Amino acid sequence: MKTSLYILLFSALLTSCHQKPTTVLGFSGNGSEMADLAIEEIPITRQEEVMPPAPPMPETQVESAVQQQEKKIIKDGRMGIKVANLETAKSKVDTLLLRWQGYYGNEALSNSNYQASYDLTIRIPSRYFELFITALEKGGGEVEYKSIDARDVTTQFIDLETRLTNKQSYLKRYNELLKKANTVEEILKIEEKIRRIEEEIESTTGTLKYLSSQVDYSTLRLTLTQEKEYIYEPQKRDSFMERLKMSLSKGWFAFVDFLLFMIRLWPFWILLAGIIWIWKKFRSRKKKK
Repeated sequence: MKTSLYILLFSALLTSCHQKPTTVLGFSGNGSEMADLAIEEIPITRQEEVMPPAPPMPETQVESAVQQQEKKIIKDGRMGIKVANLETAKSKVDTLLLRWQGYYGNEALSNSNYQASYDLTIRIPSRYFELFITALEKGGGEVEYKSIDARDVTTQFIDLETRLTNKQSYLKRYNELLKKANTVEEILKIEEKIRRIEEEIESTTGTLKYLSSQVDYSTLRLTLTQEKEYIYEPQKRDSFMERLKMSLSKGWFAFVDFLLFMIRLWPFWILLAGIIWIWKKFRSRKKKK
């Protein structure tokens, strides 16, 4: 009896050894074990957890992907420079703008007893912006303040381009539907949709052009200031005869104005005269008594 039992166990062991291991969702095992595992219902979230993660992208590929997407940067700045000679400094700025293809967006001159200054709004190609700032700093003046801001609008740019592409696709579909419309009602509805989409396309295109101009050309608000030595200048006054004539003229005008004002009160004069007459009448009667 024991011999037959040992024979059965030995045959079962040989059978299990000859079975090839099976793999299900990354787990290996014998056929019976894998059958039990395959029967179980695995949710989608669990399947995603069981699946091995994707291998990380090599650094070279990451760098190439970043290089393929050109950054859209808007650069703005403010700068104030104190100079010894205002006109000479302004001529140097004119020369730098001519060299680097810039232009003045606005130019204002102010002059007083204390100082003279130029307030300049400069637009210059972004690729020359840093060179232009460096040239101003080395121009011989004293930099009083300097502020540079850089804004990354790449995401906004891509979003606007994507929206524009989608709207152009919608416009094409609506134009195709317009050709197939049969009733006046359908035509009017489709034309209204087309009108709205065209307005949105124009608005998005205008925004893209504005952003492109801000990216291509940087803005610098530059103030050139020249301090002056204060010199007292007495206020010029007219001669005595001119002042006498003016006083007589103003006195006469004041008299005429007063006379016209008194005439304007004629109803009150009549009322006052009536009151005086009644008061005298009453007083005379009282004396007679």
